Amino acid sequence: MTRVRVTAPRQSAKPVPLRFPYGGEVPEDSDVGRVFVRSLIRSQLRLALVVACGFLLILAAFAMLLVFGPGVAETRILGIPLDWLLLGLGIYPVIGLSAWLYNRAAARNEARYRDLVEDK
Repeated sequence: MTRVRVTAPRQSAKPVPLRFPYGGEVPEDSDVGRVFVRSLIRSQLRLALVVACGFLLILAAFAMLLVFGPGVAETRILGIPLDWLLLGLGIYPVIGLSAWLYNRAAARNEARYRDLVEDK
């Protein structure tokens, strides 16, 4: 049995254009392409921060309701504390809604970017 050494091809490092699963290439080698990519990154970051801050505000409002709401922590429905029901039936749908809205808005941002990048 002979040994075979497998190595990478000796080529100069050439930047590979970023490809999206939906098609299209990023013209990163041009000034306009760099502006487009930076714009997409900024818009995605802004979206993530807005969704995260909104979700944290909802969690803070829930905590304030439990702390300052008279009798919320002691109230029971069918033997289950109301604060647990609010957490299970109120917060988890908010998590799902936040994720759905973020996914939809992020896909819209990427679609706008693809429209700018693709040749017409």
